[in-house]
Amino acid sequence: MRFVSTGGQAPAASLGQALLEGPAPDGGLYVPERLEALTAEQLALLRLMPLTGISSILGSHLFGADVPEDELAALLEDALDFPIPLRQLEPGIFCLELFHGPTLAFKDIAARVMARLMSRFVDTNGPETTVVVATSGDTGSAVAHAFSGVPGFRVCVLYPRGLVTEAQRRLFTTLGGNVTAVAVAGAFDDCQSLARAAFADGELRQRRPLASANSINVGRLLPQVFYYFHAWAQLPSALADADSPLVFSTPSGNFGNLTAGLVAKRIGLPVSRFVAATNVNDAVPAYLKSGRYAPRAAAATISNAMDVGDPSNFARIRHLYSNGDDPLEALRRDLAGRSFDDPTTRLALRDVHESHGYLLDPHTAVGYLGLKEELEARGGGAGVVLATAHPAKFADVIREAVGIEPPLPPALARCADLPERIVEIPAEAPALREVLLS
Repeated sequence: MRFVSTGGQAPAASLGQALLEGPAPDGGLYVPERLEALTAEQLALLRLMPLTGISSILGSHLFGADVPEDELAALLEDALDFPIPLRQLEPGIFCLELFHGPTLAFKDIAARVMARLMSRFVDTNGPETTVVVATSGDTGSAVAHAFSGVPGFRVCVLYPRGLVTEAQRRLFTTLGGNVTAVAVAGAFDDCQSLARAAFADGELRQRRPLASANSINVGRLLPQVFYYFHAWAQLPSALADADSPLVFSTPSGNFGNLTAGLVAKRIGLPVSRFVAATNVNDAVPAYLKSGRYAPRAAAATISNAMDVGDPSNFARIRHLYSNGDDPLEALRRDLAGRSFDDPTTRLALRDVHESHGYLLDPHTAVGYLGLKEELEARGGGAGVVLATAHPAKFADVIREAVGIEPPLPPALARCADLPERIVEIPAEAPALREVLLS
């Protein structure tokens, strides 16, 4: 499999090149050169497989022959060693729990696969590769844990100071070792801009090999395809039928998760539509309504991992729908955009707990609201909301909205009293450059 840039000005890359380069040389993002549909026989087999079996089939399909099948299967068995169950909340509404990994967020799944893939391609006898990752909440800890102690890699986590929860922060600031936590005086978009500036600094990259672990890296994007099929495989047969009007609702910030869903549909996932569920940072839902993309500064919300005003993966979505006479209308057929403010999100947290005895985190609550609205607009049907984080990572929000203390998982209890190691910098490229060279 070869990978091409959304910018259209860079040469095609192998899987190893795309993984270790992060952004393409022209500033675009790598995407598979082609997306071939699965056969009917492959789809039927996926319905019978566990997560690791599904991932092996799809990994071979998406990555090509760059990783031998037996090696890929072993890699995935090691990375995906936790459950991803599908729970029914109410008639027609299912919740895919993606938060049972080591940092209690959906980012663990792709980050662990990506780290193992990158480790396969990096030259451990050469200089260390520094993985630069910007986080609005959960990405940083997932990437830090995935690469912690991995030979040949350092990790630099950029996060907006004061804009992630204590539980989110402690999961990566207490690791130490080859992980450096950098608090940026700004918003997530500033962290993302600093990361872009570092990758565009040719002289810096000569001195310090850099790699990306945000969803701009195709290695973070593609493993997310696996769990869309895993959710479908767990559905009752009547809802998994190709003619069933199934909807997936994806809480969306930087839009990598949603892009992976659209890739899944392109290769054969039997789904009729997706919902891009956002908080008030609604650049993509606004685009779907108006046809005009207008990124803007992010506003802080209780669903902080989605506080992104200019989502990087929108370039991939546009590329995916760039062919045809009317790309916007084609995208609108596959994707609905729905956004919700904090009071509405808090109300959903309380209502779902009171009605079903189930605790959502604020991001999943936004996804739940998006799915409910979409199914009501369609006059019924069934759908899956992706549960992207454990509610205990947002204990203050749960306490205020629901009035209870969410149980503390062992992963959070372990780092609650450990010392934090944090470097603070202004939102200025020279300051990050100094950290990366130190």
